Amino acid sequence: MIPARRTRIKFCGMTSADEVALAVAAGVDAVGVILAPSARRVPPERVAELAKAIPPFVARVGVLANQGEEEASLLLGLGFTLQFSGSESAERCEMLSRGAPYLKVFHVDRDARSIDDAGSIAFPHALWMFDTRAAGRAGGSGLTFDWTVLQSTAHERAIVVSGGLTSDNVAACVRAVRPYAVDVRSGIETEGRKDVAKMGAFVAAVREADELRMHARID
Repeated sequence: MIPARRTRIKFCGMTSADEVALAVAAGVDAVGVILAPSARRVPPERVAELAKAIPPFVARVGVLANQGEEEASLLLGLGFTLQFSGSESAERCEMLSRGAPYLKVFHVDRDARSIDDAGSIAFPHALWMFDTRAAGRAGGSGLTFDWTVLQSTAHERAIVVSGGLTSDNVAACVRAVRPYAVDVRSGIETEGRKDVAKMGAFVAAVREADELRMHARID
């Protein structure tokens, strides 16, 4: 069983040092930089610039999707944890991560009643992240799925929930699943740009849900 703890928060899709600074000021635990095909993709030559903007005690996560050793080596060399969001096999993830911890994303259908077919069991060494399946996309769809399908898995191991989270619904997700972490990108943006008010509201909603959960356990 995974013990109760503060829910970790990852803001993804950082494209500039200014956005990183906003995320850090909001109180996140991790920031994500995307090298995979995406509207928020950062060219490899700019990754070092963003890495320098991420202070100690805030985790660096580099997002890949079916990419190769060059991108993985770049990220590892700059202290990033790799997040594999494509169709990578467990063997491929283990090879590219060179024995370091990594995240693997599994996509869940919006109407799924279980995650038995998500393929996660083949990745025992990964931190599992669950995102909404969207045709032609590896993430960032802004769509949610039924979080209750994750309850038993979250009871047994640390997981990350992603997909359509906003300050309006993340507290419900935390209460329903009790995940190790939550991940957000589009839910903290307005017209494709990071929104400082939405960032602050998202963190506040998670912290309030944690507080209520802990009080419920004490009572």
